[in-house]
Amino acid sequence: MKPKTVLPTLGLIMGATLVQQSPAATTEKPLPVVDKSPNVVLMLADNVGYGDLGCYGGGENRGAATPRLDELAQNGMRFSRFYVEPACTPSRAALLTGRYSIRAGLSLVAVAGSPNTLQAKEITMAEMLKNAGYNTNMLGKWHLGTDEQSLPINQGFDEYWGFLNSTDDTLIAPTMKMTHVADLPPDAQPHIMHGVSGGKLSPVKPYDLNERRIIDQEMTEKAITYIKDKANSNKPFFLYVAWSRCHYPNLPSKEFEGRSRVGNYGDSLMELDYNSGQILDALKEAGIENNTIVIFCSDNGPERDVVWQLGGMMGDGALSGPYRGELGEPWEGSVRTVGMIRWPGHIKPQVGYSMFSIMDFYPTLAKFTGGTVPTDRPIDGIDQSDYLLGKVGIGNRESLLTFIADQLVAARWKQFHGYFINAVPSGNGPEHVAGVSAGAIPLNGYPLLYDIEIDPREERNIGAIFSWASAPMLKVILEYKATLKDFPNPPAPNLTKW
Repeated sequence: MKPKTVLPTLGLIMGATLVQQSPAATTEKPLPVVDKSPNVVLMLADNVGYGDLGCYGGGENRGAATPRLDELAQNGMRFSRFYVEPACTPSRAALLTGRYSIRAGLSLVAVAGSPNTLQAKEITMAEMLKNAGYNTNMLGKWHLGTDEQSLPINQGFDEYWGFLNSTDDTLIAPTMKMTHVADLPPDAQPHIMHGVSGGKLSPVKPYDLNERRIIDQEMTEKAITYIKDKANSNKPFFLYVAWSRCHYPNLPSKEFEGRSRVGNYGDSLMELDYNSGQILDALKEAGIENNTIVIFCSDNGPERDVVWQLGGMMGDGALSGPYRGELGEPWEGSVRTVGMIRWPGHIKPQVGYSMFSIMDFYPTLAKFTGGTVPTDRPIDGIDQSDYLLGKVGIGNRESLLTFIADQLVAARWKQFHGYFINAVPSGNGPEHVAGVSAGAIPLNGYPLLYDIEIDPREERNIGAIFSWASAPMLKVILEYKATLKDFPNPPAPNLTKW
């Protein structure tokens, strides 16, 4: 496919985003014959926006070079239309179940003590791969609930080391002291946890601001050790690395402090790039690079409003490139972010212009690994294996729904994005906030409609002219609603409607 025409008024970022990469001409050598299914390494970044990485128009252009991830993108398929859900818990649920997060009651950021937590009946990607003969290991951020049934070691992972909620929990102790709370409630300070399947999770050490600086380094070391240990095993492995970067507080390690030109966020972005590169190097050094599928993506778009409000300690925030929106909103820049996949000798280096959802990894990896996709429930992910392998020129997905809490807030069909609420900053003065604190204004019977390809910032509502585009969106919605008759969703999270 030819590169799309660059609109000159959109500037450098838009241009760099849409230019198709041309891999250098090489003489391909036959890959070694392997006698086992491909290993899978899935790296999930936190709050990295569409405009952050060099291969998406950011990188050195925005003051923080990302050479290792740019290299990964150059050697695999970089998705130009990679879609997630509006926040971390929903996207992580969609990734691991292959289903819209609302089907698991996880369509809002998980809050400790809430009944909305990953249920035992869900069959995660880790369980699917474990049943296919894989050893499964997870490092980092979970954020799908802390009930016993919800823990990683009870959801298909043979081993887990990381933190169960979010990185902003590292601020709990400092903020408690700021508000003159003398004694922290029991277990208020989160901990790094470790455990193996069939056992219990045990605290390793507090996840505080000091640990926040070094946790990704520790995860990298553990990932490298795991890769070396499993490289010569007859059993394939699934390694899920859920990075803490680049979620606030973006306190970089001492080695990366001041490395970028854009404050703590840029330093953290460069550290994320370096650590991801270390894992890629470990695969190569272990001799298993050619038989390992590597995926890198972000869980949602950037978080800027909260970061700016918190002030200098947090540094700069992420960028959504040419698109409008940030974490917690339904806009394009919130749900469209970075994503890439590499499998040497199988996936040709290229830019993929077809729509690809984070849910699609589930059935696609099942096809690549011999795993089994559940047939006793709706699976919203689509098998995109033929598209990735170059057997077809266009992917299988042309639509997507977006939920926030208990509301269907948007629908996507081809290049048209329709909205059923108008998300706007709420409050006045200091309380004029966007992102997760944005207000949701009901619409008067008709959705907002934008053509993302000619209006990436969604500034011109074309609903009155292109009302016909609402019809295929309505068809997608009705097909989803029809599944609820036999498979009703659990109560969706909503902490404002009781």
